[in-house]
Amino acid sequence: MHDFKYINNELYCESVAIKRLTKKYGTPLYVYSRKTLVDHYRKLKDAFKSVNPLICFSMKANSNLAICRTLVKEGAGLDIVSGGELFEAFKAGASNKKIVYASVGKTKTEIETALKHRIFLFNVESLPELAMIDRLSAGLGRRQAVAIRVNPDVKPKTHKYITTGKEENKFGLDFDTARDIFLNRSGFKNLDIQGLHIHIGSQIVDSPPFVKAIQKLVDFVEEMEEAKINIKWLNIGGGLGIIYSGEKPQTAREYAKTVLPLLKKVKARLILEPGRFIAGNSGILVTQVLYIKTTPMKTFAIVDAGMNDLIRPSLYDAYHEVLPVSSPSYTIPREIRKYDIVGPICESGDFLAKDRKFINLKEESLLAVMGSGAYGFSMSSNYNSRPRAAEVLVDGNRHTLIRRRETYKDLIRTQI
Repeated sequence: MHDFKYINNELYCESVAIKRLTKKYGTPLYVYSRKTLVDHYRKLKDAFKSVNPLICFSMKANSNLAICRTLVKEGAGLDIVSGGELFEAFKAGASNKKIVYASVGKTKTEIETALKHRIFLFNVESLPELAMIDRLSAGLGRRQAVAIRVNPDVKPKTHKYITTGKEENKFGLDFDTARDIFLNRSGFKNLDIQGLHIHIGSQIVDSPPFVKAIQKLVDFVEEMEEAKINIKWLNIGGGLGIIYSGEKPQTAREYAKTVLPLLKKVKARLILEPGRFIAGNSGILVTQVLYIKTTPMKTFAIVDAGMNDLIRPSLYDAYHEVLPVSSPSYTIPREIRKYDIVGPICESGDFLAKDRKFINLKEESLLAVMGSGAYGFSMSSNYNSRPRAAEVLVDGNRHTLIRRRETYKDLIRTQI
């Protein structure tokens, strides 16, 4: 659920009219609901309260400092995957004791920086990386906690590009290698190998893949307990799906009810790494129609937002609901037509939606691309030398510009 709704045929975010925001900040424009953001974090926290988990918001979903700071103030930690996200995490006020660091390709510099900041936990994805963290920890004279990311070889029903738990994927280690690491962990003298981590993919709407993966994890922990090896933390990642179209994803409560009986079989504490579940439906991308173009085959609504602003439809063929910011009154003669909503980018793959029905769509109409709060701005680019969009956070009847629109000068500010 979200807090975008129609009032007198006008789309609102909480108590602020979207049209009012576009008049002040222009388009393309990302608009976020603070209430939706916080409510989804609290739903997870409440669903798993019996085990008091550490919930680390996945910054790759949305790394805007105001978004992250809002969640940090609610008690969230942050899940990072780069040195840049580490930098931003501290700018957002995150505690080093609530930062977990994943990524298959951490550089020496990134690892050293994270070690110096004494982050809570590294999620380690390969033996060479484990050796690197051990060596760098020795050089700094400290002992670092790590978790081993395992690849459970579970196939969820999601797009192949966001499946991360199959054996052919680049992520994690097989259980045999993980077993050798735990049984021989004394060889890594500067590491406290105390956790196990999985993340099987993103936008997963049903529970069986999670159950299958977590059962493998629990079986492994029980095996280690028999070997007198104590695993303190179980990190079951993120991946919970949201509603983009007709999906019927499990709620946080349903998810917890399904997996908690498994997790309670072991003594390890729980870490969650949600991203999309918290941020996805908290944001929309607002765009304006530039032209209506009719051809013998199609009718196109050419808008001022493109694949550089929201790449998910082009990259994953992802579906986003698209709504008119001003809903036509039924007193107006109704002309229902199908449109492809396309951008100005010089690529045939530059589209936001295809074959969508609208009433009386015309030039200067405003459209809201729903469910854009996760993997929207964070995956945007300057392709075709287009400045990136502005971002606004709404809180009740107030709104705050949390990222200004880029200018042409911003496009060349780092060039020599």
